[in-house]
Amino acid sequence: MSDYCFVVHDLLVQLPTMSIGLHDFTQWLSPDFLLHKFGAALFWLGILVLFVECGLFFPFLPGDTLLFAMGLFIAEGKVDIIPGGHHADLSFALVVYIAAAFAGNVVGYLIGDRIGPRIYHRDGKIIKRKYLDQTSAFFDKHGHTALVIGRFVPFVRTYITLVAGVTRMRRHTFFVWSAVGAVGWVVSITLIGYILGRTFPSLGKYIDLVTYGLLGVTVVVLIIEWIRKRHEEDPGLPSSYRDEEARAGDRPS
Repeated sequence: MSDYCFVVHDLLVQLPTMSIGLHDFTQWLSPDFLLHKFGAALFWLGILVLFVECGLFFPFLPGDTLLFAMGLFIAEGKVDIIPGGHHADLSFALVVYIAAAFAGNVVGYLIGDRIGPRIYHRDGKIIKRKYLDQTSAFFDKHGHTALVIGRFVPFVRTYITLVAGVTRMRRHTFFVWSAVGAVGWVVSITLIGYILGRTFPSLGKYIDLVTYGLLGVTVVVLIIEWIRKRHEEDPGLPSSYRDEEARAGDRPS
């Protein structure tokens, strides 16, 4: 498990240096392109995307836009998942996507819980110790609702479950609030796409513009959060690791 974590870490470090054309990159962010490439199979691909983004430390996936686009495509009849019409497709998509998002969270939590001390003390380039400290303070400030709020922020939803495991959040508490977050995130964004698709049938022609608009909002939120974090003091060690280090310091050399 630890080998897997470090392989993923090294991949993330190398991503900025990979030679990927801007056109190729934006194509894979386009729901229209994905629909034409995969057809109805896009729905099943979406299960994998949500699972990976929510639990396997790979935040560079379009979870928000995929949920919105799937709701829009179902409303327009472009995706036929199961027999029964739009409402059957929508209900089935919501249940399956909620399960995928929740399952990803559970995997991320279990990885953090299993190898948390190793991740924390390694202080890598992507999963930095100070990020874990700050997220621990975020949990202390916002309580369990952090797992719900974090769902709606890219990158945060990828790592917040890892940090919940690293900082030893109680499993029952994590499972309950993670499920609440999964339901709120999947249902709200998918229904927005579905309702807009039913209300404005021509909206599908501009799905790429809507997608880039959502990405623009995401970038602005991340920049604001980055600037805010730059002005915050380091809140210190998570309490569970402070206790461990204190006990280590009391041991005779």
